[in-house]
Amino acid sequence: MSVNLTTKYLGINLKNPLVASASPLSRSVDSVRKLEDNGISGIVMYSLFEEQIDREKKSLDHFLTSHSESYAEALSYFPEPESFINLDAEEYLEQIQRLKKATEIPVIGSLNGVSPGGWMNYAKKIQDAGADALELNIYYIPTDPSMTSSVIEEMYLEDLKTVKKSVSIPVAMKLSPFFSSFANMAVQLDEAGADGLVLFNRFYEPDFDLENLEVIPSLTLSTSFETRLSIHWLAILFGRVKASLAGGRGVHGHEDVLKMIMAGADITMMASVLLQRGPGVVLEILKNLENWLIEHEYKSIEQMKGSMSYKNVAEPAAFERANYMKTLQSLHDLPEGIH
Repeated sequence: MSVNLTTKYLGINLKNPLVASASPLSRSVDSVRKLEDNGISGIVMYSLFEEQIDREKKSLDHFLTSHSESYAEALSYFPEPESFINLDAEEYLEQIQRLKKATEIPVIGSLNGVSPGGWMNYAKKIQDAGADALELNIYYIPTDPSMTSSVIEEMYLEDLKTVKKSVSIPVAMKLSPFFSSFANMAVQLDEAGADGLVLFNRFYEPDFDLENLEVIPSLTLSTSFETRLSIHWLAILFGRVKASLAGGRGVHGHEDVLKMIMAGADITMMASVLLQRGPGVVLEILKNLENWLIEHEYKSIEQMKGSMSYKNVAEPAAFERANYMKTLQSLHDLPEGIH
């Protein structure tokens, strides 16, 4: 028995639902070739940051300083200008061209920014370089208590609309889960023209150096446990938005892929497992995925898509407050001495 692993994301036909998300792996043509050889169906480029493009940073300075009393100290967390800000953004465009010539899989550009400004003009340049689509990552952590949720939501919507006006390729929004009403925000972005929603990006929380009493950056690769947040919201959004849905954040094995597809994802994105185990893990996941489908008598990925979503499960309350109460009750059911 053969199974059909094909899927469609952002209107692009893919041979399977495994896509490499933005990571340093896309900086190397050889690395991307190895991923392709092992079965990856598409790749998102490493991010091009607003700070790399807008060297004068006038609008960025205004945006950040207007909501921060410690901007001077915050500057120390940016890399030195000669190593980061002054990197030639044109190199990013050239890398897209190299990847398009060297591979046959779709290449998705990635823009990471926050303030309105000239950096958005690179959306058109990324398109002209040959990218098949664009992922827009509005990475912003609101720390000003006077800044309302509606202001933040409007910022996301305006950034999307500005980029959409400048390109004809599909645009996906990579989102944080930290909205006061995430489902409503997803619908607003969908109605504003987002072709896809990527759940979720990761805010890298700082750590403390207890000896030097300093706040230091901290990077921890994901684990499969983190998929639960994405699965929860994929299941709620499936069938309620027209945009394609991508599940990420913690995809390490075929079971993670299956759960996200059943929740409603069109594709699953991975980076940490590729960095940890190398490109060969893609082939392993695909083999296990196919074996599971055969064993459970599924003929295609499409057949199971959204089967465990909010709209299709027998008890949708499992995604709501009732599940919280049921989970707490399970603690009382533990054997004596386990509490």
